Amino acid sequence: MREKLASDSHFLTKNPIMKNSLRAICLAVVCMASTAIINPLSAQEQGPRLTPTFGIKGGVNLSNLYVDDVTKEDMKVGGNVGLYAKIPVTRGFSVQPEVLWSMKGAQETYNNVFGSGKYRFNLNYIEVPVAAVFNIAPNFNLHAGPYVAFLASAKVKDIDSKGNINGVTDLKTSDFNSTDFGLLGGLGFDVGNVTLGARYTHGLQEIGKSGLAGNITKNSKNSVFSFYLGIGL
Repeated sequence: MREKLASDSHFLTKNPIMKNSLRAICLAVVCMASTAIINPLSAQEQGPRLTPTFGIKGGVNLSNLYVDDVTKEDMKVGGNVGLYAKIPVTRGFSVQPEVLWSMKGAQETYNNVFGSGKYRFNLNYIEVPVAAVFNIAPNFNLHAGPYVAFLASAKVKDIDSKGNINGVTDLKTSDFNSTDFGLLGGLGFDVGNVTLGARYTHGLQEIGKSGLAGNITKNSKNSVFSFYLGIGL
């Protein structure tokens, strides 16, 4: 399995989608800040009552790995689940800390003497985002901020072209940086105690550190699109 993984480490390809997505998020944050500065009274009149909300949330991750402007070939589907608190500061601004189990990574298609299929590279983190939430319209908000994440496990799953699992290899977490950190941006829509949202998290820390797996992914960083449902308790 490790020989196959090492022989197929040619998975870098140009992908402007992530770069353009980050630009779009930055533009949204600038517009959000401009709205709050130009019309602060309107912003304060919008949003929920000044009462903290606590709840659970969960959804889907579409994750990938990137090296500067270059990303790995295939996006991988994972999940996210955890707890959140929404703490209003004014009627137009809240702070939202969260604790999540977040499944990240990427997958690579291979076709060699061993056969054809995909290597699914799974990185599981305990993630702690802290988002600044701006209510720009009734029930609609934009959010941005930092996150920090702690690596819980790492493994590679070998899936052949027919969908059969050929094997799962647990990787040493010591081969990777134990902490990841980066920036997030997204939007949310509130209906009563229910929140629907989409978010992009852009890692700034290289995930690899040492060993075979660490050397293959050494310059790579996490890149994740998340879609979630939150329920206030």
